Amino acid sequence: MLSEFKKHVDIHFPFLSGRKLLVACSGGLDSVVLAHLCSRIDLEVTLAHCNFKLRGAESDGDAEFVGQLGAQLGVEVLQKGFDTKAFASTHRGSVQMAARELRYQWFSELIRDSGFDFVLTAHHADDALETFLINLSRGTGMEGLTGIPEVNNEVVRPLLVFSREQIATYAEKQSISWREDSSNADNKYLRNRIRNQIVPHLKALHPTFLQNFKQTQEYLQQSQALIQNHLNEIREGWHIADDGITQIKISDLEKLSPLPAYLYGLFECYGFTDFDALKALLKASSGKQVVSKTHTLLKDRAYLLLSKIKNRVEETFLVFEQGDKNDLPINLRLEIVGELEKFDDNTVYLDKEKLNFPLVLRKWEKGDYFYPFGMKGKKKLSKFFKDEKMDLISKENQWLLCSDEQIVWVLGRRADERFKVEESTRQIVKITWIA
Repeated sequence: MLSEFKKHVDIHFPFLSGRKLLVACSGGLDSVVLAHLCSRIDLEVTLAHCNFKLRGAESDGDAEFVGQLGAQLGVEVLQKGFDTKAFASTHRGSVQMAARELRYQWFSELIRDSGFDFVLTAHHADDALETFLINLSRGTGMEGLTGIPEVNNEVVRPLLVFSREQIATYAEKQSISWREDSSNADNKYLRNRIRNQIVPHLKALHPTFLQNFKQTQEYLQQSQALIQNHLNEIREGWHIADDGITQIKISDLEKLSPLPAYLYGLFECYGFTDFDALKALLKASSGKQVVSKTHTLLKDRAYLLLSKIKNRVEETFLVFEQGDKNDLPINLRLEIVGELEKFDDNTVYLDKEKLNFPLVLRKWEKGDYFYPFGMKGKKKLSKFFKDEKMDLISKENQWLLCSDEQIVWVLGRRADERFKVEESTRQIVKITWIA
């Protein structure tokens, strides 16, 4: 197995050579063999052991064993203990999910803060089969059937092509010892029931069942790649405006068949999972929207507008007079001029004596009103937005320049009548928004 492993790493993971690597090592068969194999092919590894403190003295024994393994291999060992049950209780999740989150959270910290490049885990072909069956039992799409990826950002899984039987055989031939996790025999966990009760029967159906499964999963992965290439070609036809909002022509979507499958493929990556709501949005009136944890999809006449949800700016920004430094989220230039020059949507001329500096730059709030330039009387900003036919996303992105509590300029759209330049004006402030 050693020569096969080296060849596999050389062909598929050449980027590991000369890099600083973590090997996630529980002390069990799979991770201990991975540590030995990496050491034998001269990869620069450090063992990382998580003590989840779920099995009392047995957990502490695992930690001690991994420490001894590091000494035997002549590599550094990093260990961290976790109060896994408390974390699970606080986050209202299962102990297994809590352990997984804590483990990868620590690995990410080590990569970020300690200069490691990748973390290697000991997932193998049997793990891939178990995950396939778990996802199949819960209901899943193509992505859930394509298996555990060999590379996922900084996580690398070089044992996925090997079976548990191959790993065990190598350990026995090399007289490698490991720790048995007693919880692996507890069939109250779904994965253990699949591993201990279902997979043995499946393997008994055909002597090459696992190999056949691996081949089938490769076909699924290739099919998934073809689908993704097609979906990416469709996304390339979407128009992305200067403000980062993606415009999607509804009539183009309605030509796709089968529509539910396309809606899933095109929008699932943005966090949208209610595809009945997406389909209904195509026929909805303008202004209707669906929201995921990360994105908003808004119906605007003949288009859907896709935008990433930004954290609303809670603070305000001070805009000082000419010559003072402005630390602003947008680029504003203030200058004193002798006369009115060219006019455009991104430039205003104001009477300096009517302004109280520093000015305030902020987003709009419910109840805001102003006196639109060239009009008599005040107008609610919400009504102004409606008259301007602004969609929800544009409203959320709209900046206001204010003097005390009074709106001076709805940036890029309309100045306020109260601050206009008149014959009596002695100093003119020209403000340019360099968008």
